[in-house]
Formats: sequence, structure tokens, C-alpha cells
Amino acid sequence: MSLLETLGMRALRSFDPEVAHGLAIKSLILGLAPRSKTVTSSRLKTTIAGISMDNPIGIAAGFDKNAQALNGLAQSGFGFVEVGAVTPRPQPGNPKPRLFRLTEDQAVINRFGFNNDGMDIVAKRLSQRPKNTVIGLNLGANKDSVDRAQDYQTVLRHCGAYLDFATVNVSSPNTEKLRDLQGKDALMSLLKGVIETRNDMSSFVPIFLKIAPDLSESEIADVAQVALETGIDAVIATNTTLSRDGLVSTHKDEMGGLSGAPLFDKSTRVLAKLSQLTDGKIPLIGVGGIATAEQAYAKILAGASAVQIYSALVYKGLSLGSKIARDLDAMLARDGYALVQDAVGQGRDQWL
Repeated sequence: MSLLETLGMRALRSFDPEVAHGLAIKSLILGLAPRSKTVTSSRLKTTIAGISMDNPIGIAAGFDKNAQALNGLAQSGFGFVEVGAVTPRPQPGNPKPRLFRLTEDQAVINRFGFNNDGMDIVAKRLSQRPKNTVIGLNLGANKDSVDRAQDYQTVLRHCGAYLDFATVNVSSPNTEKLRDLQGKDALMSLLKGVIETRNDMSSFVPIFLKIAPDLSESEIADVAQVALETGIDAVIATNTTLSRDGLVSTHKDEMGGLSGAPLFDKSTRVLAKLSQLTDGKIPLIGVGGIATAEQAYAKILAGASAVQIYSALVYKGLSLGSKIARDLDAMLARDGYALVQDAVGQGRDQWL
């Protein structure tokens, strides 16, 4: 991290967390945020669901909810960017405060509740997207929707022409009963509907599924079965957790989803189990608690073809993505892997 970025991060942490996040987005829009040339090599280049990526380090949904900072993020060194979640109609989300730093735990709790500008505004921004970056959209459902399953299809249909992939998000803990859609029958019906919508579109959009880390072994098995039967293109494991085990920070008891360092082990175990159950037939993207190249590498060895980061940016800055990619490249070379995909799943058993 440069001195300028260090000073900027220190300044941002003096603000309320949600205000600081808004300022970070504004800095990206204005071109004031740190820029990094995308780190790539023959080892780091990878392909997921037909999508070519310069490196397997992505930025997770939730950072740029409304696709406002696409040009800035395209110059931040990430191999891919996921924006959203976006719902058919705009919604304000839950009352503030709804974002909390847990500095001692290197974690974050949020209860945003899918606050976003709605698909019409986001689609317009996506239509002007940079072409040199892989960009996906996290699909959401309105809180007061009478048919949440239909909402996912509606957003996909409206925004799909501008996307490299779309993610069905049924794992946010901040919209009441949303996680009920992870049940086997409900998930099967939901994904079939989304895939049918995709297949009727003029351009092919790979469909990803994002799951929660709080699933039981039988629920993970159900997800694996549904993923294999529906033929979705990738699974993102995982979203935030409702667990509060081991936290020491002042805000540890706030309601919402916990992300950051405490999530690493839990999310990696889910990832490894899903990798075992799908036996490499579906690409997996590892998310949860990644703040170093060692942790990104651990996710890959546990079964991830790519990873995403978000909460660690709060503490380590936007340049973290490039640093992880550079260090990961060195680790792959050290261990004799010619391609990142050669390392996928090689250390899975230690998490099972």
C-alpha cells in the first residue's frame, strides 16, 4: 500500500462506516482512487464458465451496489468485478446505522437489506461499462415482492445484455425469509426459472449461485445436487454468516451478516465440502475472510477456481487485489504449478 493510500485509508476510518464507503465509491468515480495495472501471467490466467480472466482475484458484490464506479474498478487490478445486488424496483434498505467495523476482529457486520437504485438505473450504467473488465451482476429480490423468484428473472432479463455473468443471491441474511429459497425444492424451481429466462435471451449469460456459510451438511448436499441437476455455471461460497463465535469487538452483537477474518474457516469448510460433492463438475468461487495471498491460495487448494474479496479492503485498501495476485503468482511458481487451475482442490481434504 502506498503512503497516499495509507493516509487515505486512515482518513476514511475517521468517518462513519457507511459514509466512508460512499466516499470510497466517489473517489473511484472521480478517478482519485489508487490505480493498479491488472496483474497477470500464464499461471494466473484462468477461464470460468467460458469467461477468460487475467487473474482469479475478484471484488465481491456489495462493494459497488449500483454499478457507479465501474471505470475506477476496471483500473484497480482485479480479474473480475461483481456489482449489486440489484432488485427490480429501487429500495432504501434497512434503517441506519446498518454497517459496523469490528476492527479488533478485522471484520464487518452489515444489515443493508439490498439497498439499491433499481434495475432501470443500473442497466443504464452497465450499458456504458468498460469493455476490458469481466463484470457480473448480483441479482436480488425486492423485500415486499409477492414473487421473489420472478424478481431474479426480471433483473436478469433487463440487465443481461451488459453482463459477463449473473449471480442468483439467495444467501443474504438481511432480507427476511430470503434464505428460505436455499431449500432444495425452492432452489430447484428458482434456478430452473432463471436458466429458462437466460436461454430465451439473445446473448448467453453464465448463471452463478451464491450460498450462505451457515448451511448444514445435508443442506450443502442439497445445494450440490440442485447445482448439478440444473446445470448452473458456478457456485459462489459463501456470503456472510449469522455466527458471532469468538468476536471481541464493541459491535459484535449487532444484527446482520458478519464478514471478514472470522468467516474464513467456516466458509472454506463449506467450499471444500461443496468441491467434494460436485467433484470438479462445477467451478467454485471462494469468498469469506480473504485478506492475504496465503488465504486466497488456501481457498484455491480447497476447491476454488477463483476468489473474491471485500471486507479486507476496509482495512487494507483497494490495492490489496493486485498484491494478492502478485503474491499468489509467486506461490504457484514456488509449488510447481504451471496453471492456477492445476492447484484447484489439491488441499481439499484438510478442510473436510
